[in-house]
Amino acid sequence: MGEASRNALDSAEVVIGGPRHLALANVEARGIPWPLPFSIAPVLDQSGRPTAVLASGDPFWFGVGTALADAVPPREWRAYPAPSTLALAAARLGWSQQGLRAFGCHAAPYEGLRPYLADGRRALVLLRDEAAPAELARWLTAAGFGTSALYLLEALGGPRERITHHRADTLEMAEIRIPVAAAVELQGPTEAALSTAAGREDAAFRHDGQITKAPVRALTLAALAPRAGERLWDLGAGSGSVSVEWCLAAPGAEAIAVEQSEDRAANIRANATAYGLAPRVSVHHGKSLDALAELPDPAAVFVGGGADAALFDRLWRRVAPGTRVVTNAVTLETQALVAERHAGLGGRLLKIDLAEAAPLGPGRGWTASRTLVQWSVIR
Repeated sequence: MGEASRNALDSAEVVIGGPRHLALANVEARGIPWPLPFSIAPVLDQSGRPTAVLASGDPFWFGVGTALADAVPPREWRAYPAPSTLALAAARLGWSQQGLRAFGCHAAPYEGLRPYLADGRRALVLLRDEAAPAELARWLTAAGFGTSALYLLEALGGPRERITHHRADTLEMAEIRIPVAAAVELQGPTEAALSTAAGREDAAFRHDGQITKAPVRALTLAALAPRAGERLWDLGAGSGSVSVEWCLAAPGAEAIAVEQSEDRAANIRANATAYGLAPRVSVHHGKSLDALAELPDPAAVFVGGGADAALFDRLWRRVAPGTRVVTNAVTLETQALVAERHAGLGGRLLKIDLAEAAPLGPGRGWTASRTLVQWSVIR
């Protein structure tokens, strides 16, 4: 701690923090431990009294800082950050911070790492407790990255600091002392890493056959044009593959998948979870026409199933000007409908004919997919 933070601690009437921090600071009777379940209420209860909050390293990096700053008036608080776990880990291992991706897995699932996994990349994973390193090692091994180097970082920056080196698929757990983080140097075959482009293989998703096929999905994502932080409505979502790829395409993007089949809604949830996107892909079980009024405004809409005149009419009235709308029409009736809407509302009408080589007797021949018409338009 620097001089300013020590002075603030010495002058505080109340000191709030975890038991480990309170013991290190030796605040004795002034100390109040965080409650379980965690809440910032003890801090707010001290309004008007000089109060110090002890937090690991930089409180605005996976810490309590933002929660307190949102709840306490700006003139009533000041932060004195110290090196974060990321900074300490990089300094101990000699890794550049700009090439290191950090993940907070105190409560979040390890699947959030899935899009990042690739040979040669480095990650810092903040972990929940002493059992978490073994869980992470098993997850990495199941994902095809069992040969990754795993550095367990215990109590960095304190008197109990310890760093041990392991391999994920042969990790033998000894006594682990929390707080603990894992620095991972990823090693795995190329095929175990996810492609970064839209149009991932259909087999990468759980589905019952109701899925926007990979080449069409790539064209659909290009038409939807995902941008950071935007929200998608995926109407008649089927497997949710478009929702998943939308979220993978842009940082902070989110999707609402509307699906009336309960089994398919379960597939959407499973696919979102498998890619670590459960917090960003929400599933609305019901009919698209009934859902429009209660959904938060989107930046883009994909109509994948159940398109008809009534849905288009209500959708056009519901979404704000500037919203991007994309529809893939397979049946002749829906294709006629989008052709009519294109004539009146403009946009782009694209006919998609795809064929794939397949065995034909002693040779090969082309197996054609159903002709699809894609209408994309800005409201």
